[in-house]
Amino acid sequence: MAAPVIPWTGAAPSRRITPHDDAPPEAMTMTLTTTRTTKRISPDWPCQVKNPGSYDWERSAAKWLRELVPARYASYPALIRHPVLLARHAQIQVQQEVRVARTALQTARADLPGLGLPESVIEHTIKLYAAEVLQLQHIARSVRAVTQALIEHGHGR
Repeated sequence: MAAPVIPWTGAAPSRRITPHDDAPPEAMTMTLTTTRTTKRISPDWPCQVKNPGSYDWERSAAKWLRELVPARYASYPALIRHPVLLARHAQIQVQQEVRVARTALQTARADLPGLGLPESVIEHTIKLYAAEVLQLQHIARSVRAVTQALIEHGHGR
């Protein structure tokens, strides 16, 4: 007997299909698994943050933003009470990190040989800095998206 296939997907079921006692093969039962999908607001919207308007989305936004700032800032009462203020500080923090990574990238070829590092380590470090700049730029866009959503949903007051 060929492996059963879920007709509308062409995929095999997640669990073995078994006939009930004397039931004909057409009367088999299948357990289907589905994955919960949510519509992303934009490609820059962080997956750790729930969609605006959904239950507890502000809490998920604040939690994500706190991960982007130094721990001491995340504990300040004003930043806890006003997520949009936390978002502003996260924007500044990430902008500075982008500047640092760019400077490290721009100066690596000239500065690193003076440290006695092998060429292979220098090349790897340059690639690392370039990847970090791209990652930080993506995070900066994500922070802007979350900040804008907080403002639009009245959390700037």
